[in-house]
Amino acid sequence: MSLIPRFFGRRSNDFDPFSLDVWDPFEGFPRSIADPRSFFRGGESSAFANTQIDWKETPEAHVFKADLPGIKKEEVKVEIEEGGVLQISGERSKEVEEKNDRWHRVERSQGKFLRRFRLPENAKVDQVRAAMENGVLTVTVPKEEVKKPEVKSIEISG
Repeated sequence: MSLIPRFFGRRSNDFDPFSLDVWDPFEGFPRSIADPRSFFRGGESSAFANTQIDWKETPEAHVFKADLPGIKKEEVKVEIEEGGVLQISGERSKEVEEKNDRWHRVERSQGKFLRRFRLPENAKVDQVRAAMENGVLTVTVPKEEVKKPEVKSIEISG
């Protein structure tokens, strides 16, 4: 046994060189103190707020994709607000704790999430479609066809 403290971690199994548990200096502190950024995110209620969403534009539509594993489609809302703002929101509820359960680590996010996107002028907000498959939400916003300005040739006399 070493007399020098292990600052970067301890081994959960002394015989396994790959079993290093990373040392957490904030272990045992309340979440809001351990993660100063939680003050800016609104604490645990928005722990899932960093839901990552991809937005791509095709010639026909704007397509939004969000990874929402473990969330049912009934728990997600897709809305178009006045002014052409797409809002995707929902909530992942906290897992029910049994009396005899002993948690070793909780890393999955829980709580409410909300993302908003201002849609461009060419979005057909009355034809938005949403589908959920295998934990991936896909929102498709069709685009209006851009009319090319009509060019009329004028004959020059003289």
